[in-house]
Amino acid sequence: MKVKIKIAHQVPGRVRMKIPSAKGNAVLLEEIQKTFSAIPGIERVDVNPETGSVVLRYDADRQADFQAGFTRRLNENQPPPLPRPKKPPSNEIDALASKIEEEANFLAEHSDAAKVVVDFCRHVDHEIKIASGNLIDLKMALCATIVGFMVFEVGAAAATPVWVTLSLFGLNHFIEMQSELAESAGDAEGEAAPA
Repeated sequence: MKVKIKIAHQVPGRVRMKIPSAKGNAVLLEEIQKTFSAIPGIERVDVNPETGSVVLRYDADRQADFQAGFTRRLNENQPPPLPRPKKPPSNEIDALASKIEEEANFLAEHSDAAKVVVDFCRHVDHEIKIASGNLIDLKMALCATIVGFMVFEVGAAAATPVWVTLSLFGLNHFIEMQSELAESAGDAEGEAAPA
């Protein structure tokens, strides 16, 4: 079951979700109800076939258990996101990073070991973004680590061309991330504005 689920409202102990494809579909809502009932801490799952909404009531004292199970179930049941149009790489380092990412995704589709590594890197990237409030990602952290290593191990004078290049890459990537965030915020404001 892959359906588009939108969280309409969430407070401790309660989550209300809207599922457009479930409107008038009692069978789908029953399946969704069974799926989300298995989450740790769930006390009750109410469905409304007329509106296509699902309300989860859970023990707020078990927030961490609930959130982990809820996130897993939500991700399992969401259709894959539509691919965003890729911007052409703006420099050689972006082109190299893009090529590495494409090859990693290809390997992950054909190898369990590669999938574990790719999933781990995505998880680390996600955690870095959360911890930094979306200011830094894994690419920037790796650049900073390499620059630091070069400066401390090789010496600032010898590493100047490499650390300058990596610093510029990190700055460029930071600017791209911020412009994407601003673009997303603008899209969200546009959707929230009354018509």
